[in-house]
Amino acid sequence: MTADGSLSKSRPSLDAGNGATEATIATRLAQKICAFAPEDMTTRALSEARTAIIDTVGCTLAGGPEPCVQILLKTPGIADAPGPALLFGTSRRTSALDATLINGTASHALDYDDVSGVLGGHHSVPVTAPIFALGEALKVSGHRALAAYIIGVETEVRLSRAVNFHHYDKGWHPTATLGTFGAAAAAAHLLGLDVERTAKALALAASFASGIKANFGTMTKPLHVGHSARNGLFAALIAERGFESNPAALEHKQGWLEVFNGRNTYWPERIFESWGSPWEIESAENGLKQFPCCGSTHPAIAMMLALVTEERVEADAVARIDILAHRRRLPHTDNPDPRTALAAKFSIQYVTARALTDGAVRLRDFETEAVMEERVRRLLPLIHTGPHPGMPDDSPNQFGAEVILTMKDGRRLARRIDHLVCRGGDYPMSSEELFAKFEDCAGRALAHDQIAPLFERLETLETVTDLGQVTRLLEPRVLPSEAAVRFTSLPNSPHTRGGEETSWVP
Repeated sequence: MTADGSLSKSRPSLDAGNGATEATIATRLAQKICAFAPEDMTTRALSEARTAIIDTVGCTLAGGPEPCVQILLKTPGIADAPGPALLFGTSRRTSALDATLINGTASHALDYDDVSGVLGGHHSVPVTAPIFALGEALKVSGHRALAAYIIGVETEVRLSRAVNFHHYDKGWHPTATLGTFGAAAAAAHLLGLDVERTAKALALAASFASGIKANFGTMTKPLHVGHSARNGLFAALIAERGFESNPAALEHKQGWLEVFNGRNTYWPERIFESWGSPWEIESAENGLKQFPCCGSTHPAIAMMLALVTEERVEADAVARIDILAHRRRLPHTDNPDPRTALAAKFSIQYVTARALTDGAVRLRDFETEAVMEERVRRLLPLIHTGPHPGMPDDSPNQFGAEVILTMKDGRRLARRIDHLVCRGGDYPMSSEELFAKFEDCAGRALAHDQIAPLFERLETLETVTDLGQVTRLLEPRVLPSEAAVRFTSLPNSPHTRGGEETSWVP
């Protein structure tokens, strides 16, 4: 690297091929991954990892009934064969690869999962599904699963430090393009791969990475997660068996960094600076979602709720609404006329209007009927959006918004926050709030009396000797008398597949 931080044109690894002799990025990453041991986990990292996994499991259970998951389950060749890995919220087991695809897609189906401001996306969902699918097959302990989670998150977020924010602004979906590497790292750890094979898995992941932001607001966005999680696991599984790849696939002149970012837009040494000191999962830039919609809209929602609560604002008294957000929060959320539930999750106009009318934003607000409610839709033409002039692109604070209300009586009310990455850092979600969210999510798939025992088991995940002790609690328990009522569907119902009923119900 040159003195100004740009890449040196003489850097030999940029043109490295299969015969490169110096340590490649994949090899250096593999060395870090293989050197990691469970005893390296700090108390804080363990706690944050446990909380993130609890949240992700809840989101996965909630996402199972969604059409994007049900369509996959009706697609020939997906989850057809029996296997050791559970599809969360069902009694079906299939291969680890197919379970990862389905559970990974379900985990992001509602866009309710946690976020990383550094990653520019969702750090937990790419790694959690493969950890459970592979971990269940290998009968790993909860402590080992937590270790795999921490090293997976470390890998994907460290890579993001090398490529963001150019990578994000260019249109890539970092959850998928970077999450593939996190999934590969987590799986490599569980499989106990050596440095050479871990490096091969990472190089394979470079070819498997994909996902563009143009598909935000559609079923394809959660599919990005299922696809990237499966691909990361796939990379590790075939690398274990000796599948070849170019260890210089990241820095090659036609490699991942050059193709996905471009020359002089990435800084590889940032991957390794202060690795594990602290662990990325300990960052204040991570946050749990309090609202079931795009994290980029949360600062505006929070400010609207503050106005409603503190100023006792009523929707009928508002003449105009201005939402000024950090520029990076708007390209994928500036949607003044959402017509579907998925589009509404990416409409800063809809979610702030909903916060104004109801004083809350809940799962039920993203059903099609709710999106079209007249009392909310009449507010949409009153909302004007734009980038905030006081929130620069190069600021370390990337999640900010100001909401300004012009009242019919002429008053002007405003609330501003410069940085809010959901509920994390100095504003964490309490245990009670976490359970309330988990209960709301898990209740879409499990009986009410199953939820608290599952939550308590996940709260003590590091004491579990076999992940099967957890996954058994993720299967629905239905009395025979209830089964006919709950699981009977028409042949073309989204909850059947070729005459076979699934366990997910609306």
